[in-house]
Amino acid sequence: MKKLQSKLRPSAIPKPASYQEIPKPDEAENHFLDGFGASVMMKRSFHSRSWIQIDRNGESQMVAFDKVTLMKRCGLPARDLRLLDPLFVYPSTILGREKAIVVSLEQIRCIIMADEVLLMNSLDSSVLDYESELSRRLKETKDQNDDLPLEFKALELALELASASLDSQATELEIEIYPVLDELASSISTTNLEHVRRLKSHLLALTHRVQKVRDEIEHLMDDDGDMAEMYLTQKKERMEEFQRTDLFLSCVPVGNASFSRSAPVSPTCSGSIRSPSRIESHRSSSNTRSHVEELEMLLEAYFVVIDNTLSQLLSLKEYIDDTEDFINIKLDNIQNQLIQFELLLTAATFVVTVFAVVTGVFGMNFNDAVFDTPSNFNWVLILSGVFCSLVYLLFLLYVKHKRLLPL
Repeated sequence: MKKLQSKLRPSAIPKPASYQEIPKPDEAENHFLDGFGASVMMKRSFHSRSWIQIDRNGESQMVAFDKVTLMKRCGLPARDLRLLDPLFVYPSTILGREKAIVVSLEQIRCIIMADEVLLMNSLDSSVLDYESELSRRLKETKDQNDDLPLEFKALELALELASASLDSQATELEIEIYPVLDELASSISTTNLEHVRRLKSHLLALTHRVQKVRDEIEHLMDDDGDMAEMYLTQKKERMEEFQRTDLFLSCVPVGNASFSRSAPVSPTCSGSIRSPSRIESHRSSSNTRSHVEELEMLLEAYFVVIDNTLSQLLSLKEYIDDTEDFINIKLDNIQNQLIQFELLLTAATFVVTVFAVVTGVFGMNFNDAVFDTPSNFNWVLILSGVFCSLVYLLFLLYVKHKRLLPL
């Protein structure tokens, strides 16, 4: 085996100048995995991606972050950043985390924080519209007394653009599909059927996307804890206040009895010292649980818009289903007419076959007295025709009696 490997990998291949011989503990190591080591996999995780950074003053700039830096900056796990990766296809998602809100709505993929918004850079028109509109709104409200925090402004704009995009797509599809369905109902052809099939697949895909956005908003509205996690500005202010208080207590002299750090722990508090982030998270959740009406009203407004778009798509789907049922009924009627015609044609063929039997009998080569008189042949034709007509008439009367044909 070693001889075969030495033949396949000749030693005469020149080595690069930076090549260093690395001793291997096991000679039987799989050489196929040498080019796919841990260093190559780590390079993928440190690959930088372009983002658009928008601060609370409306100023935007292009920045580049690798995945690890972005995770530390935003306090997000890797699975949340995977939702924003354009290489993966994930449904629309809105996630509230400790320091950020992860938004993936249609083409808008961004990370919203208390002081800035990181928008994934793209040449899509929705991304450019989001950047310009958010910058404009932040600059207009910079000198005004606006109580709406940055995270809600960014989230509202994302919902607004996503709902407007979905509604415009639904309207365009509705304008396109109604004439095609009317034409198909009047004239059934392969071209019209193929056109309706493509439009129906597009409709189902759009309905699934709208349904996912609607379910995501409904899930947020039903969970006060998730909505409370999205109050990033309040959580940041409380965290800063907690840190200032903790710094003040740390600066108080130890000999001061009123602020002694070695004072016994209150029995109502936990016996263990909790981290500031955990304490702040608990306080934020408990305090904002009763103050989520602002975010709930914002989500409810766009929930109504998305629900209206979904109802429009469902009505369009019902119209397509009704048209398909009508076409199926029409095709069944045509098939019944063909069956009736085939039945009449089969009966006529049977009668003609009886007449052909008589012709075949008299066409045989035999001598009979009938052939002596030429007029006898005319009587044979007349009697055979009358007999066949009588048989066909009796067949029609039988079919009418059984109501097999609308005669």
